[in-house]
Amino acid sequence: MIDVGGKPVTARMARAVARLVASAATIERVRLGTLEKGDALAVARVAGIMAAKQTSAIVPLCHPLPLDSVAVDIGFDDPTAITITATVRAVARTGVEMEALVAAGAAALAIYDMAKSLEPGMSIEGMRLEEKTGGTRGDWTRGEGRRNAAGPSVPR
Repeated sequence: MIDVGGKPVTARMARAVARLVASAATIERVRLGTLEKGDALAVARVAGIMAAKQTSAIVPLCHPLPLDSVAVDIGFDDPTAITITATVRAVARTGVEMEALVAAGAAALAIYDMAKSLEPGMSIEGMRLEEKTGGTRGDWTRGEGRRNAAGPSVPR
């Protein structure tokens, strides 16, 4: 593990997304909560929160962090996909990017598990970090590059 003992404690935020792609019929069953196993959306939210809290046990060399908040939002902006957005916040010496990614991935896996009897060919795609704030390297937003403490954008 990297020594973060000398880094300043700052407010940190990370937002990550994952998409579960399936047929329109399967997506609609998930949205309506009519799966045989129950309400996949509620289970996915809890799975994402629990996973974020266990990131250091899942991903080798991640620091265990005291998280201030974890939010898992689920969107249906496409009839053949579910978008899961996980937002994690902490005041810490290191970032919460991995916690956000793990939360989004675990939520997508929970939905997959609950709907796999209908459609085992579903896929989880596009899991990625969208934004992070805090720390000495500054804020970063997908598509804008990294903004360091001095302000200018640094190319990726």
